Amino acid sequence: MSQWYYADAQRERHGPVDADTLRGKFRQNELDLSTLVWREGMQQWQALSTVTEELQLVEKANPGIDLRADYVAIENGTAVAGTATAEPHSPYTAPASTTLGGDGVIHGGEVVYAGFWKRVAAYCIDSLIVGLVGGVVAMVIGMALGLGMAGIGGGSDAMGAGFIMIQLLTNLLSIALSAAYYAGFHASTGKATLGKMAVGIKVVRTDGARISIARGIGRYFAAMLSGLILCIGFVMAAFTERKQGLHDMLCDTLVVDKWAFTEHPEWQQRGLGTVTIVILSIFGLLLAVGIFAMLAVIGIAASQFN
Repeated sequence: MSQWYYADAQRERHGPVDADTLRGKFRQNELDLSTLVWREGMQQWQALSTVTEELQLVEKANPGIDLRADYVAIENGTAVAGTATAEPHSPYTAPASTTLGGDGVIHGGEVVYAGFWKRVAAYCIDSLIVGLVGGVVAMVIGMALGLGMAGIGGGSDAMGAGFIMIQLLTNLLSIALSAAYYAGFHASTGKATLGKMAVGIKVVRTDGARISIARGIGRYFAAMLSGLILCIGFVMAAFTERKQGLHDMLCDTLVVDKWAFTEHPEWQQRGLGTVTIVILSIFGLLLAVGIFAMLAVIGIAASQFN
């Protein structure tokens, strides 16, 4: 008995299932005539409408429709025909020619979502970069403002107010730089920050399209919300179906492998990868050293009080 595979609404592959199961899903309206299916012996994935007789689905179909016509997909109002003359495709991906979207986005292939630890590794790199750059810029501006305040003179109250103003300005500048970094890189053609590029992941809309600068800024502040609620918004990425954090859900974004929604979905990496493992190991070691040093300082301070 032939074993069948089918792609769901998110273009994710399911199977193998037998013909009876496929017929049952069709009759229960879980699948329709545009659903892409494949079995051993087929050169490429085809619309269910092309194999209705083989699967004995003719009675379900509308007799006024030519079920053997080429499958036509509607993407953003544009019809794209998938013909039987296309090059053979892997049985694990649907033909890309049927679902080509804007901005070079190709649907139909499997999508590998970025796991929690890959995102942690990327965040470690990005935090280091943003922290170093932001720290240097804030220090320069703080020193300039401090010298300006000293030149103006004034009493201790004026100096205290000036110090508070410097702290406020540097904090606002740090937030602005961080927002510009994340939004700018996520909205770029690479769709990824330097950290995400290093581990091989990217941020996209749920349809695979590149996000806008405005959405990138909104996602940055939504990520702050994910952190403010005891980081629960970030941890959600480890348990949700499509590995979405709270900020992803709020902004309609996904974090996926860099080869998702491209012509080569088969190049996607499911595991952590060498780069991710190395980054997590280095930052884990630094964290352990930091905790040990802090405990040592606390121990020394406590012994001096005794």
